Amino acid sequence: MVSGGTYGIEDIVHGAGYGKAILFLILTPVLWSLPTAFMLGELASALPHEGGYYAWVRRAMGDFWGFQEAWLSLVASKFDMAIYPTLFVAYLVRMFPWFAKGYRGVMVGLAIVLVCALLNIAGVRAVSNTSVWLFLLLSAPFIVIVVMAPFRHGSLLNAVTTPTTSTVDMIGGLLICMWNYMGWDNASTIATEVEKPQHTYPRAMILSVCIIALCYILPVAAMWITGLAPSAWETGSWADIAGLIGGPLLRSALVIGGMISAFGMFNALVMSYSRLPLAMAQDGMLPQFLTKLHPKTRAPWVSITVCATGWALCLGLGLDRLVTIDILLYGASLLLEFLALIWLRVKEPDLPRPFRVPGGWFGAIAIGIAPMLLLGFSVVRSQHESILGMSSFAFGMILIATGVVAYLINHAVKPAGWSETPERKAQPAA
Repeated sequence: MVSGGTYGIEDIVHGAGYGKAILFLILTPVLWSLPTAFMLGELASALPHEGGYYAWVRRAMGDFWGFQEAWLSLVASKFDMAIYPTLFVAYLVRMFPWFAKGYRGVMVGLAIVLVCALLNIAGVRAVSNTSVWLFLLLSAPFIVIVVMAPFRHGSLLNAVTTPTTSTVDMIGGLLICMWNYMGWDNASTIATEVEKPQHTYPRAMILSVCIIALCYILPVAAMWITGLAPSAWETGSWADIAGLIGGPLLRSALVIGGMISAFGMFNALVMSYSRLPLAMAQDGMLPQFLTKLHPKTRAPWVSITVCATGWALCLGLGLDRLVTIDILLYGASLLLEFLALIWLRVKEPDLPRPFRVPGGWFGAIAIGIAPMLLLGFSVVRSQHESILGMSSFAFGMILIATGVVAYLINHAVKPAGWSETPERKAQPAA
């Protein structure tokens, strides 16, 4: 849910160069990922509820902010989920340029949405087992690159490569780096379907930060040794780079791996995002038909179908705009989660917390500072990109404001309020 391997980081090198790209890849998990992982480790271990971050914010700060947290996450997911079919097509056209013409790429994206929705309706265990095998397969070509690249020291200094079309600069590279390291809270929405979540979440998150950082840094550092120009990098270019290192066979492996990566990420995130409408409907915030579960797998098939429809509508916006608006909206929801961590410490000091953020009160407050400062870059960039004739920042603010309007309408329809203690059917552990 956080990383699909090394695919998708190419524009970091294009925008920042090798040295700064590696610096970004080292510092971002320290300043962005670890604080988020610590925060989520405490909240997920204390409150392993269906709905995850939505349930935490609602319990800490009330119905209004709980609704806003869920709204921000759902709206951000529309843009986030469109990124993975976009990456899939970016690698696909490296092998089959025919798919770059007309609406063929969008049709491929729609097919991915449909297949992953059906896999998720088949149940959590099917998704988790698929994700593990996909990760092993997609990582194999990069192991070959890391091993072979040092033997090609300086050999690609004057290599002739396909002209790139990327316009990503240093700030854009940093945002793409942040996007590649985000998504930790997505795993929280399925806490009731995980064995021993109090112990599993903290260990899994901290270990994952280290593994993901190595998956990003080692291949980039290996290619730096070869002397390949940073201008040769753009989304999907790992395929061409692999061809320069290991020939057509390795190039084909990278293309297939990139497609597997995008498919695997999308598949896993369908499981996470689809639980939000389910949890909100169980609390009475959304229509009850969203609570319908598949009779055999217990998967929320109606919620999955509704979410998949929304994701399909955002296909075709382009990677840069999707990443910028995604981080902007995600950052607003992440701010509420850090506030929920602090407020629950005040409101429920005796709540059992099998894992606590180190450093007491100072630690609980300090871990949110660096992530919020990094989010300032998304605000700067969003003012220079446009969606529907307006800046991405203005578009994002409209979406955020729409959440307030949606809450007021919802509350007017149901003035008695929503359930204080959600009664949710237990999900089978996976």
